[in-house]
Amino acid sequence: MNGEPEEQAPDQSRDAIDVIVEQWRRERPDLDLSAMAVFGRIAMVSRVVEAAVEQVFARHGLRQGEFDVLSALRRGGSPYTLIPSELSATLMMSRAGMTNRLDRLEAAGLVERSLDPADRRSFRIALTEEGRRVIDAALTEHAANLTRLAAGLSPDDTAVLARVLRGLLTTPA
Repeated sequence: MNGEPEEQAPDQSRDAIDVIVEQWRRERPDLDLSAMAVFGRIAMVSRVVEAAVEQVFARHGLRQGEFDVLSALRRGGSPYTLIPSELSATLMMSRAGMTNRLDRLEAAGLVERSLDPADRRSFRIALTEEGRRVIDAALTEHAANLTRLAAGLSPDDTAVLARVLRGLLTTPA
């Protein structure tokens, strides 16, 4: 105790969003900034998760959209086949965007197109054996990666966060 103030450890419970919100509260005390804090953190988490996920997919030669197509086929169960309109609806994307993804995946040997025997004007998209191997390996690493990213949450926290975010996504804007 030499009369100098003791240096305190930084508050580990504070983050960059706390600083931003405090600054705005100082400048604009008339505003309710609680939603800014929530959505600022969601945006930060999203950027961290997106970067980590992209690294996993890249190790398997995939982009996010390609992973999504292979996942839709794989989780649909045997025979791992869908028509393009089902894929588009499942992935909530245009058929034109779907065609580009399918072209890339077919060129890589991960899916194959064949005429639909029930409607010769349409075709079916099927996961190849290589496609199944790639999606199974990518999904295994992806699940482990997400588990690692969520390691700071208790099982109860994970359940509460999932419930709260579901509520946020299902509430009409």
